Amino acid sequence: MKKRAVTLLTLLAVSASLMACGGSDATESSAENDAEQIEAEVTGQTENADTEEEEVLPEGKYRSELTNELIDESLKDQRPIAVMVDNESIALPHYGLSHADVVYEMMNSTLNGRITRFMALFKDYESVDQIGSIRSVRPTNVILAAEWNAIICHDGGPFYVDEYLDEACSDHFSGTFSRVDNGKSREYTEYILSGDMDKNFSNSDVSKDYTSYYEGAHYQFANENNPVDLGTSYPDDAIDANMVDLPFPHNGSYLEYNADDQLYYYSEYGKAHVDPGNDNAQLCFKNLLIQSCGYTQYDEHGYLIFDCVSQGGGYYVTNGKAIPVTWKKEKMTSPTRYYDAAGNEIKINTGKTYVGFVPVDDWLDLVIE
Repeated sequence: MKKRAVTLLTLLAVSASLMACGGSDATESSAENDAEQIEAEVTGQTENADTEEEEVLPEGKYRSELTNELIDESLKDQRPIAVMVDNESIALPHYGLSHADVVYEMMNSTLNGRITRFMALFKDYESVDQIGSIRSVRPTNVILAAEWNAIICHDGGPFYVDEYLDEACSDHFSGTFSRVDNGKSREYTEYILSGDMDKNFSNSDVSKDYTSYYEGAHYQFANENNPVDLGTSYPDDAIDANMVDLPFPHNGSYLEYNADDQLYYYSEYGKAHVDPGNDNAQLCFKNLLIQSCGYTQYDEHGYLIFDCVSQGGGYYVTNGKAIPVTWKKEKMTSPTRYYDAAGNEIKINTGKTYVGFVPVDDWLDLVIE
């Protein structure tokens, strides 16, 4: 609007100049007509610049609120599930994680080398034949699942989770999934198989669709035709990010950038993380959100809760570059928001997202290069 105002003032000055120079009535009229025509053109340009053209989606499709990818419109109101997946080496290989839309990884205990656990979010969970193995939940996971209005799928947990699971905004299924004979001890044999979720819904009053606690859009996505390029959008802040080495000493998580497909590939325990339920596809992501977060340890057993309803620093990583960000979460059901150095909420690219919670006392050991 400022540009338009400047342009109009210029036009008025030109018109006044013509009149001051003793132009004829015809010249004066012509100048006024020219001014009106240019004003109309400027106005139209301004309106077009301020209004994004509405995308015409293929029939029966909508853009997923988790990935911005086109998925079946019948899923639009369906709540995602948040699946707790064991990350001890004996639990490998994991099934179904390569199909997850968003994967969280965080310290599960201060003991045992600060072992991590996954929480994987699935929108179209019925399309995945096998997910798991399933393990117990922690308070942080319950809080984070609430911001997606996701249904937590787990097998028990320490009593510290009870007050969070009792919140009206929390829904969960525990220990109600299938057992698979995989030659391992019982705690590593529980998986979500096709039909398990329908059975759980049939045997409970948990809503399959979003509830009143859902606050709506979570991540802000860039237009696919104009994706986020950190190297050009944030040239002063952006750093090279061909490898992200997380300070998780027990399993040694790291992600490597593949410039050919512009995705980050996840490895742990010194080898690629593959999914036998998806032709041994390696777990990979378009976006990485790395959060520095404080925590409170509950007891000598290493149980803890991250200070995730708070604010802090971190990085957004995509397409081989990273920028520093800040994050903020106001309450249990509020989405975590991420902001650039100027305080603007960032947009992320279409695709799957990895969220890594790095304990604040390990933050200096994070390597991005």
